[in-house]
Amino acid sequence: MPVSHPLKIFLCHSSGDKPEVEKLYAHLVKQGADPWLDSEKLLPGQDWNYEINKALDNSDVILVCLSKKSVDKEGYVQREVRIALDRALDMPEGRIFLIPGRLEKCELPRRLQTYQWVDLFTDSGMDKLTQALNLRAKQVNAKPLSISVPPVL
Repeated sequence: MPVSHPLKIFLCHSSGDKPEVEKLYAHLVKQGADPWLDSEKLLPGQDWNYEINKALDNSDVILVCLSKKSVDKEGYVQREVRIALDRALDMPEGRIFLIPGRLEKCELPRRLQTYQWVDLFTDSGMDKLTQALNLRAKQVNAKPLSISVPPVL
């Protein structure tokens, strides 16, 4: 079966982490992925609640970006995490779908502790992320990410 599309990655994050997540977004685009980030994908006048839910539903993988700020923050990011966890329950066992990524050293929320996390602030962590995303790309018949792009975080 031919490869059909770039890997669709939803970047779940707190607004306080926007600068770091925008760098991650740019890195993933350079690698050939199709990341979804509200500040890049939402157009003026669109219903952001509808568009975010649609993007979550259409994603091949959800990367939950965590920091000291986001872990304890109330708000929409918590709703996105709940939706991601619900979707992960529908996945066959052993599939990579939800990836907790730490933007800095921080505690993982209890509800995400069953998933192996990755440190996005280290080169080795970014390499592991690319490996995981390429495994997911294979699972969903998407284009693999380029590994020759140096990390930017």
